[in-house]
Amino acid sequence: MANGGKALLRGLYVITDEQLCPGRTHARIARAAIEGGARIIQIRDKVASDRAFYEAAVEVRQITAEAGALMFVNDRVHIAAAVRADGVNVGQTDLPVSAARSVLGPDAIIGVSADSPDEALRAEAEGADYVGFGPVFPTTTKLDAGPVSGLDTLRVVCQRLRIPVVAIGGISASNVAQVYQAGAACAAVVSAIVCADDVTAATASLLRYRQWE
Repeated sequence: MANGGKALLRGLYVITDEQLCPGRTHARIARAAIEGGARIIQIRDKVASDRAFYEAAVEVRQITAEAGALMFVNDRVHIAAAVRADGVNVGQTDLPVSAARSVLGPDAIIGVSADSPDEALRAEAEGADYVGFGPVFPTTTKLDAGPVSGLDTLRVVCQRLRIPVVAIGGISASNVAQVYQAGAACAAVVSAIVCADDVTAATASLLRYRQWE
């Protein structure tokens, strides 16, 4: 789906995280979010072994493939390749874009996390397909997140980049509309969905704010 998948890189971007709500697996979260209308899923796990992460990614890949949804793997390029994910999101200390593309192939969608305009511009210059920018709002989900950027900086990044910007960090139903208004192509959501009493309903609620049908 990768070539055509780039056109789908807009709207709600759901990130799974088993650590936030014990008992909810990556597969369970992904399935419930897709039932709520999500069409972009990223599997993220900072503590699982490669074997455990791979097995979870296989399940999520099957779920997303059946739904026609995009699937991204956080950080672990080799696992993205092993499960034939649509792409990968890498951080500033992970493999550079060129190396990730050499592993995943020219059609893979490669995103780079950035927490400053300079990092975002550099990611674009290095060939990233999108930039994950934030944290836009205060967040406790990602312990190594940089300082809060705010909507004004997000707006500047969206104006300066030619590739899609995926806003992340503290996004919920109360502020997601502001993220789109600032120019973000996607709103990446973690705890507002993963920790919701009803993941499917929370996903559907957030999708009401999307700019595209």
